[in-house]
Amino acid sequence: MATGAGTGTARVLAIDAGTTGVRTAAVDQGGAVVDFAYRELTQHFPRPGRVEHDPDEIWSAVVATLGEVGGRMEAAGGTVAAIGIANQRETVVAFDRRTGRPLHRAIVWQDRRTAARCESLRLAGHLPAIRARTGLVLDPYFSATKMAWLLREGGLAGATRPGDLALGTVDSWVLWNLTGGSAGGLFATDPTNASRTSLYDIHAREWSEDLCELFGVPRQALAEVHPSAGGLATVGTGRTGELPRFLQGVPVTGIAGDQHAALFGQACFDAGSAKATYGTGSFVLVNAGPEPPPAPDGLLTTIAWDLGDLGGTRGPLAYALEGSAFSSGAAIQWLRDGLGIIGNPDEVGPLAESVPDSGGLAFVPAFTGLGSPIWDPRARGTVTGITRGSGRAQLARAVVESIAFEVRAMVDAMAAAGRPVSVLRVDGGTAAMALLLQLQADQLGVPVARPRDVQSTALGAATLAGLAAGVWGSTDELASLWSPGVEYRPQLAAEPADDAFAAWLRAVDRSRGWATD
Repeated sequence: MATGAGTGTARVLAIDAGTTGVRTAAVDQGGAVVDFAYRELTQHFPRPGRVEHDPDEIWSAVVATLGEVGGRMEAAGGTVAAIGIANQRETVVAFDRRTGRPLHRAIVWQDRRTAARCESLRLAGHLPAIRARTGLVLDPYFSATKMAWLLREGGLAGATRPGDLALGTVDSWVLWNLTGGSAGGLFATDPTNASRTSLYDIHAREWSEDLCELFGVPRQALAEVHPSAGGLATVGTGRTGELPRFLQGVPVTGIAGDQHAALFGQACFDAGSAKATYGTGSFVLVNAGPEPPPAPDGLLTTIAWDLGDLGGTRGPLAYALEGSAFSSGAAIQWLRDGLGIIGNPDEVGPLAESVPDSGGLAFVPAFTGLGSPIWDPRARGTVTGITRGSGRAQLARAVVESIAFEVRAMVDAMAAAGRPVSVLRVDGGTAAMALLLQLQADQLGVPVARPRDVQSTALGAATLAGLAAGVWGSTDELASLWSPGVEYRPQLAAEPADDAFAAWLRAVDRSRGWATD
């Protein structure tokens, strides 16, 4: 993609280290993504329910995409004002700060290996205290039990010299390497990522010594927590000198978990505004304002962002209610990679649209359990209602429908908690599918608005960084940049929409409690 950058033009770069791949995007002062580069990541599945990434591959993808976009900017005579980082949140990277080497494959947020540990903590009565401090539930989704597993069963105990062990999320791994690695790199994160570990008190806004002790995670192995927007460090030469000279010395001024970055990128700055991101999973966040709301049944309370000294009239801090579904875009990948039904993800929409309905098929994408609002790590994927007339198109449509149903389940839980959604802003790669967004509007009974660019995660990371670097002056200015590209309004009556959702919920019941280990 051409940059269109003229001589002397300054851009903000966003590194989006996601689940399926790493993207670097260049954002101009008008809030438009003007260039990007992407590298897909290898997904490792060593055992059923386990999902891993290679941290070195993540870093190599960062280097490659930064070099590609930065090289085009340099050739066009442009400059980089700042860099922001967004990442796949709960995924854990363990590395040695002295040698710079990973100590284990990264354990991905989808991984279910610590389900038994979570259950034992729940049976021991720890859930209420964990939920009160962190806003989270006891689920292998979150980082703390992954970190503890690496120490107890992953061979990390005693693997490093005292003080050298780093247990971090992907943002901290990227930032550390970006700013020099073992030659002085900054090991830091921000409150949005810290609040997803089950170790961070979202009220006191600090690591909890009590939670670290409960989970068996050494406090000294965790990253420093800095605001989501503000001066962090500058780009160094990289871990082994891989980064181009053009980028060295550029300030890194923004960090956020991917879903929080998308909420910011969608300009959901006011309490009650909501977005859904359709990526590997589906995630619904609603801005809950500057005070942490009680965590309602089935949902999470999380820190949306901390702008430090840059909050302006809205203040520095925002909390959010969140619903998290683990597999949506991942189900489309399964149609491609697992079944060979499609050749690339773009084919699923036309295939699903080739039939008027799913022919009674119901698909539950519980490949790694069910998230909000059910939270069942032992659920597994199911296809129900198969008849002799079921085929490729019906299955594709059932997969697309399941994504809309997952989001409805989360939005319904928010409405039950007194946070109804009147308009849903959407983003992510799967949000390009018109059929999905029409199904979503029909299921929710409210308009669904897609912005001109669905790369809201990268845009959020860039605007957080650019706000700190002075590229934009306030969140009011950023809000003025957002505009809908297309809006979908409900076309289906409430009764048939409710009937379809009820049929899917019956299939969900059949998927629960399937796994036994």
